[in-house]
Amino acid sequence: MPVVPDRSPEHSLLASSVMSSPSTRERNTAPSKPRPKHFLPHVQGLRAVAVILVVLYHFWPGRLSGGFIGVDIFFVISGFLITGQLARELERTGRIALPAFWAKRIRRLLPASITVLVFATLATLFILPLSSLADSLREVLASTFYVENWSLALGSVDYLSSHDATVAQHYWSLSLEEQFYVFWPLLLLGATWLGVKFFANRRWLPMIGLVLVVSAISLIVSVVYTHSNPAEAFFVTFTRVWEFGAGAILALLPKWRPRGAIWPNVIGYAGLLAILIASYRYGPNTPFPGTAALVPVLGAVAVIASSRAERWWDIGSVLGGRPQRFIGGISYSVYLWHWPLIVIAPFIPGWGLDGINRIALLLASFVLGWLTTRFVEDPARTSAFLTSRKPRITYAFMLALMLVSTLFVVGAFAIQNPKYQAAAAQLKSISAKPPACFGAEAAPDCQNPALADAVIPSSGFGNADKPGHNECFVQLNASAIKACTFGSTAADAPRVALIGDSHGYQYIEMMIALAKERGWALTTYLKGACPWNTTPIGGSSPQFIDSCNQWRQNLAATLATQPTYSAIFTTALHNTPYITTGGDAERQIATGFSTAWSEAKGARIVALTDNPDLLGDPNKCLRVNSPQNCTEPRRDVLQKTDPIGVAAVTSGATLLNFTDKYCGKQRCFSVVGGANIYRDKDHLTVTWTLTLKKPIGDAIAAALGR
Repeated sequence: MPVVPDRSPEHSLLASSVMSSPSTRERNTAPSKPRPKHFLPHVQGLRAVAVILVVLYHFWPGRLSGGFIGVDIFFVISGFLITGQLARELERTGRIALPAFWAKRIRRLLPASITVLVFATLATLFILPLSSLADSLREVLASTFYVENWSLALGSVDYLSSHDATVAQHYWSLSLEEQFYVFWPLLLLGATWLGVKFFANRRWLPMIGLVLVVSAISLIVSVVYTHSNPAEAFFVTFTRVWEFGAGAILALLPKWRPRGAIWPNVIGYAGLLAILIASYRYGPNTPFPGTAALVPVLGAVAVIASSRAERWWDIGSVLGGRPQRFIGGISYSVYLWHWPLIVIAPFIPGWGLDGINRIALLLASFVLGWLTTRFVEDPARTSAFLTSRKPRITYAFMLALMLVSTLFVVGAFAIQNPKYQAAAAQLKSISAKPPACFGAEAAPDCQNPALADAVIPSSGFGNADKPGHNECFVQLNASAIKACTFGSTAADAPRVALIGDSHGYQYIEMMIALAKERGWALTTYLKGACPWNTTPIGGSSPQFIDSCNQWRQNLAATLATQPTYSAIFTTALHNTPYITTGGDAERQIATGFSTAWSEAKGARIVALTDNPDLLGDPNKCLRVNSPQNCTEPRRDVLQKTDPIGVAAVTSGATLLNFTDKYCGKQRCFSVVGGANIYRDKDHLTVTWTLTLKKPIGDAIAAALGR
């Protein structure tokens, strides 16, 4: 996120030459024509554009699918402003007062940041479901110490795809900026030392050269890493440094900025147009940052470089107007507030993200942003107690704020963790000894009145009821086979395999239980979003498509070299984005299943049609409604025909279809027989899958001839 520029006269405009030779400084002492009055204001206007893009993207991702590039614009602005400030200080004094510089950043950024983090912690405690406890508090803590970007990177979160978002997830960009503020002054100081020691007459050369080299290396790394691992590349620091560097280069080379009455506007408006086009054309399928980030970054550089504001239609005047500058001035706090509001709204009775609520929350983001700027950010930034004392007082203030945030996290954990553990213990007890007619065992002739109003796991814990053994699940951009074995190790034990995508993985706990009970030797082969099928698929990125194709080839090679399995249980998400030609897509996908199954060398296939894919997470509905009011129309959540069923019929595989367990004639349920079916809109709770253990186990046993 941006650094709000100082509002003191010293920072009202940039020097015409940040680093100059003695002869240049002498020439600059001559009187010159005053600069247009709107020099930095147009940068504030660009900041307003950036925050509006990000906020609109988060509120309406389908309408402005590339609005996430606003963060990249902030990075360019920060690189420009901070480098200009540091270079001016070096030019004026020959040094950088690092303690004072870092103290200023702390006073400007930390109070508002900690304020929102405390709110996020309280929201986790009182509003968000119990299932969010661990992830939310972990990320609040990571954000408190400005390492959230690395926390998300190491967790392989895909920012542009659907996932369980936390209230502090947006702090990844703030963390990255703070890391930039730590190492960038040190880099410039090192370059200055080189300049003084080896380039006496051109001591600015090492600084510009070092910034260019570091930026070029970062860009190359960004391109390579985005291709190989886009989920991590989005967050890690070294793939983004070049974006700050682009702004820094502009600050260090002022003569590159366009001059005259025409060129500033041509270049500036072209840059703004590039930003707007990218915000509309980019989306989840755009590999980012990589080369795609060049468009918004260079667009931002073009706008910043074009400061002309002498006429009303000049780019500087258009961006530097009072409303634009006002929004730019509160953009930091608006960014802090908007995301927590989006995350918690669906869990507030009567709210959500539908219709007018989105507009109300959008306005609330700006109101809270203004209030935080006015009563938190500005007072802390200008506090006489802090600014008139040595930087170590500000550092003590920083530690105190971080301690406050940490104590709130610890307190929330202490309050909620016993409830979390109690809910987990309840699930363990239910799994070990389920009540009669529970879950999928419920039927017209098997009803348990004690379960009439039950929701197990509770709506607040349903999202946490997910399978374990993550080490057995191949993530989106990986392709290596991860074969996990469970159950019997006897030489004569029936060999059973579980193969599939995440909809196969959701049955792993049930299959492990079956293997232990029935003496099977179970092996699993599971990869996210990659079904056991030979039909080409699309996906979120070329990297994922390549990884899925490679994983399929690796799986075929593994099955070819393994002894034949006695039986294989498989299922797949029915709306995977397969790539088909012609009109008979269903038949092509079904053929892809049959062809893949033939690679199993004659193993008996037990195929399961997919569960309904709901329109939203029913746990949010169940928090404020009865199960009877949390159903969805059958026609909206079920395909007329699942290709896996067609493949089973044509290939002679055993087909299991539990649709009637999920749905009545008109509507599909979120709770059946007291069991909460879903942990999100299309993945099942472990509790529910365990209630399917008997029919699935019997079908596999029949395929085994036992």
